[in-house]
Amino acid sequence: MTDARYEAVLWDIGGVLVELASVRAGYAAFVAELADAHDLDREAALATWRETLGEHFRGREGTEYRPAREGYRKATAALFDGDPPDGWERVFERASGAALRPVDGAVGAVERLADLGVAQAVVSDIDTREAENALATLGVRDRMTHVTTSEAVGVTKPDERTFRDALSALEIAPEAALMVGDRYEHDVEGAAAVGIDAAGYGADARGPAATYELDDLRALPDVVAGRDG
Repeated sequence: MTDARYEAVLWDIGGVLVELASVRAGYAAFVAELADAHDLDREAALATWRETLGEHFRGREGTEYRPAREGYRKATAALFDGDPPDGWERVFERASGAALRPVDGAVGAVERLADLGVAQAVVSDIDTREAENALATLGVRDRMTHVTTSEAVGVTKPDERTFRDALSALEIAPEAALMVGDRYEHDVEGAAAVGIDAAGYGADARGPAATYELDDLRALPDVVAGRDG
């Protein structure tokens, strides 16, 4: 047990724990490596890769989940007339992992919450392997009691099943948890619809459903502990 305001914090990954710019940089590094190895134009290859990946995700209906790894395969195949080169997945994981960077203050906030005795979990629209790799790269995997991914659940936020999966795993009531996310409709409104308070991180997560609005994750532990005034 903890004397904090919340028993658990639920984290989104992209844009909250992991810098989205570093994800994009990893994509670019991967495509550049393939382009150099196969005599492709770097800029044209990256444009094709990004557009194909975007089409993969835009094609989903509602909260249906489409695995990112399938999108990566399609995007890479588009550079090679439908047949990606052998070993492309290893190159992708290496290049993307090397580029990955945490959001400023995120790792420190995770560590401070752990010191407070607050349980932590992930609720993220991501492939399971990608989530595990990201958390390991940031050095915070052992701080997460549970990892809910949309791949595992089969739907994306704001579908309530994503949030309820984490609550069930942690064995807590909705009011005992705080969701931290950077997208208003998916993270903030989605959590609020289940009865979970939400801390909207950044400009795109602001709105009436947000219990708290944060511009700096360093402030999160004080919010959770009830020391935010």
